[in-house]
Amino acid sequence: MTQVRDSVLQAIGNTPVVRLRKVVSPGMAEVLVKLEYYNPTGSYKDRMALAMIEGAERRGQLKPGMRVVEWTGGSTGSSLAMVCAIKGYRFTPISSDGFSEEKLRTMRLFGGDLEIFPAPGGKLVPDLYQQMKRRAEELAQDPATFYSDQFHNGDAIQAYMGIGRELLEQAGTGITAYCGGVGTAGMLVGVSRALKAGGCKARIVALEPTTSPSLTAGKGGPHRVEGMAAGFWPPHLQKEDFDEARTVEEAEARVMARRLAKEEGIFAGTSSGLNVVAALHLARELGVGNTVATVAVDSGFKYLAGDLYRE
Repeated sequence: MTQVRDSVLQAIGNTPVVRLRKVVSPGMAEVLVKLEYYNPTGSYKDRMALAMIEGAERRGQLKPGMRVVEWTGGSTGSSLAMVCAIKGYRFTPISSDGFSEEKLRTMRLFGGDLEIFPAPGGKLVPDLYQQMKRRAEELAQDPATFYSDQFHNGDAIQAYMGIGRELLEQAGTGITAYCGGVGTAGMLVGVSRALKAGGCKARIVALEPTTSPSLTAGKGGPHRVEGMAAGFWPPHLQKEDFDEARTVEEAEARVMARRLAKEEGIFAGTSSGLNVVAALHLARELGVGNTVATVAVDSGFKYLAGDLYRE
């Protein structure tokens, strides 16, 4: 049987899972990390981008000659730009210079007509997200435009259920806990629903940076963890889809990202470091005989121009 794919879009998904060996301590539960940077643009967002575009095509919301619009921290924009390039749609991402230069360049490389909003002091603050959102909604008034609206698009949840189904195939139903950072919340919700549908009783833990505790304290704030904590409760997130929410210090997440690279060979960004910090906390609480799963959401190559990996 041929292993040749007809398009890079067919290379999305089926990412590997690895067991952490070096950053864990004796007495901890096993910690598994799903490496979503194996997707074509180096991000789990490829799953969502493809699902949103093909869902819109099936429903007749997106037709040849139309433009796609989305406000994005960069990974969704890169993924949508790639899908739109392959399918022949114009794409206008709305983003900010508060996100990594690599992500902004990638959107342009794939042909995105990028619009940039300045980030005050380089920080990601709730008002910045709202400015980006309003601009996307303004462009969406054009009848020849499809607004993918990742924070409300149900196709995203269906796409991320694939991560949960793959985890079940790779690790079985014995996963004790799953934790993941919340941006749109599509991944957390999708994985939660897939695990439950597969008979797994894992505890589902939503994560956010300590300085932007929308889920745990009802307020957003400034931070530099790209891809999460937009400063409001994301519409996808229903209380029945998770068991608890926790905060993680951004400084710990950044240290962990560097440790993962040096000790485990896992080269990922700050949000992945945040996920692993929380997974290790859970592993310490649960102890031997249990399994905690999380996700490395994107590649560290997206952050080399910034200060995350600067010595």
